[in-house]
Amino acid sequence: MISIPSTEDTASRRVQYLRVFVLGFSAFIFNTTEFVPVGLLSDIAQSFSIPPAQVGWMLTVYAWIVALMSLPMMLLTRKLERKTLLLGLFALFIASHILTVVAWNFTTLLVSRIGIAFAHAVFWSITASIAIRVAPQGKHTFALSVLATGTGLAMVLGVPAGRIIGQLLGWRATFAVIAVIALIIMLAMYRLLPNLPSLFSGSLSKVPEVLRNKVLLGMYLFIFVIFSAHYTAYSYIEPFLKEIGSASGQFTTLVLLLFGMAGIVGSVLFSYFGERANTLMLVSSVVIASLCMSALYFVAPSGSLLITSVLLWGASLMIIGLSMQIRVLKVDDTAADIIMSLYSGIINLGIGAGALIGNQVIQFVGLGSVGFTGAILGVCALAVIVTLLKRIGKPAAV
Repeated sequence: MISIPSTEDTASRRVQYLRVFVLGFSAFIFNTTEFVPVGLLSDIAQSFSIPPAQVGWMLTVYAWIVALMSLPMMLLTRKLERKTLLLGLFALFIASHILTVVAWNFTTLLVSRIGIAFAHAVFWSITASIAIRVAPQGKHTFALSVLATGTGLAMVLGVPAGRIIGQLLGWRATFAVIAVIALIIMLAMYRLLPNLPSLFSGSLSKVPEVLRNKVLLGMYLFIFVIFSAHYTAYSYIEPFLKEIGSASGQFTTLVLLLFGMAGIVGSVLFSYFGERANTLMLVSSVVIASLCMSALYFVAPSGSLLITSVLLWGASLMIIGLSMQIRVLKVDDTAADIIMSLYSGIINLGIGAGALIGNQVIQFVGLGSVGFTGAILGVCALAVIVTLLKRIGKPAAV
């Protein structure tokens, strides 16, 4: 488990706040680079003369490496000093982005993404505990909210901004800008962060106990299926809107921006109603997200209907993620680090599976069917969560 030291930090509160915000920017840049290919699939495909569905392997390989390596890398690096580890991760992150920029074929591009994914896997295993340690006294919740905000802004601003840069200067320029921003963040970390000896004392001994919890496994299954459903459709939203909806590049960028903004609205709604209506919001959100995916083909030609559907879809997905995060954390307080590492891994496993399923649907059925397939998986996820809720009951606080 991770313990928080009581030793006094001699840095000024201004510096302590700056440290937290630097970590928030780090969360923003890591999540932006994971999802920005969604808005650039057609451009990347055209540059390598391959179909957009094949470019979807970028998402699958990245997500599965993060999923499979998060827990092992957390345990392998548990004794390393945290500032040095973070700087090393950013060095790998930047070098991999440089390789992305100069990638001479799609295989090279995949190799560069693998390097970024390894950095991502370790980053999310250690960042929350670091943010708490460097935050001002009594501001631990604030520090975590800054990380969450950075993550959310990646969808709201990072993905649309990356697409705009790609449209204006080429998709390689998007990754070059990410590398430059990462270098600035790395230099700020070197200047601002103190030495942070590792406080992690966990081990693999707790993992079997966690994995024997049937309720937790049911939650993980639901998370896997619902994120697979979402990314079956969302991974290919850019070529879908271009080919099925005949949307302009500017309108596609607007749709991606609105999807991210809807996630923030969902977060606000959950903060107000999630405590007393968690179960209702969770089940309703699964139903709404599934309906939106099933309607995608029919609303694509209509700008107003498409925007309405995307807003509901984006808000629903955020509510699902927040609701499940609270639920898994309540399963076992003594294994929060292991549970959250596995939770992040399961989400990325779902992201990779969804991108792969969408790839296969496009090849064997057609691009127009990705929404229908996502909806079918959404119904499967609904069956899983309803069955699980019947087993564990519906306590008000959960």
